[in-house]
Amino acid sequence: MIVLKRVLPGSLFCLVVGLVCVLVQRLVPEVSALLIAILAGIIAANLVKLPAVLDDGVAFSAKKILRTGIVLLGFSIVLDDIVALGWGVVLVIVAVVFGGLFGTMLIGRRLGVTRSQSILIGAGFSVCGAAAVAGVESTIKRKDSEVATAIALVVLYGTLMILVAPLALGAAGLDDRLAGLIAGSSIHEVAQVVAVGGIMGGGVLTVAVIVKLARVLMLAPMIAVLGLMERNREDRGHRAPIVPLFVAGFIAASVVATMVDLPTGFLSVISFLQTLCLAAAMFALGLGIKFAQFKQVGFRPVLLGGLSTVLVAVISTVGMILVS
Repeated sequence: MIVLKRVLPGSLFCLVVGLVCVLVQRLVPEVSALLIAILAGIIAANLVKLPAVLDDGVAFSAKKILRTGIVLLGFSIVLDDIVALGWGVVLVIVAVVFGGLFGTMLIGRRLGVTRSQSILIGAGFSVCGAAAVAGVESTIKRKDSEVATAIALVVLYGTLMILVAPLALGAAGLDDRLAGLIAGSSIHEVAQVVAVGGIMGGGVLTVAVIVKLARVLMLAPMIAVLGLMERNREDRGHRAPIVPLFVAGFIAASVVATMVDLPTGFLSVISFLQTLCLAAAMFALGLGIKFAQFKQVGFRPVLLGGLSTVLVAVISTVGMILVS
């Protein structure tokens, strides 16, 4: 009950803002509710000091409500679609994950960024953003400030990708499938992929989300590899689940959607709730982006985040073009 009282004000705040963003999208379908939400969050974070009573609920929205939205998203995906991606696409996803991780570690070493910071950034940018950072941080020796920096960079560069990716992919004149393959395999957070897919419309969203969730599933082998690499560390800490619970929930929802002919009305309600949850979460994530914090961590981790974004995008784009 005490926990509920702490998270309720901030959660309701984010959900109300998310609802407004969803309603705006209903009025202007060309505008993504998720993009409106994260931009609103960034503006609020840098111009207004919100009451401290909202903090716990905002954090809850950025994590728990986000994952709830992702689970609900599973009802729109059938497992046959993942199988239909083909082995070529799967191999590119593997290359993105491990090429992005180890490439970021190599670049970080050249820049003089700590090994732990490079691993956290590489994991977040190569797999599934903040969830990957949270999953990996318990397997390596790291500072709390490095975890916070990696998550902030995921949100920063992922937000930039929301703005840049639709323009770049649209200007390239790619068909919906190829655009979805590249978006899903190059953008950091699932919600950010959903935002880009929603902005681009057509069949981009479905393909992008399928590819992105296939990438999320790579979190398990990546953590296993890092665990082997770090087995001699002094403090092993608490191990996070190899496959995050929200991924298991997404898969369960997908299995249900694949095996059961769900009523249209039910799917409509689920779709609305999914968009509402993701919009609320994106607003909460936006509230975590304060430009001043990047002055404190120094330029090198920020530069590494940018170079990691480019690296993942290049591997993704070249790979998906080759297998398409």
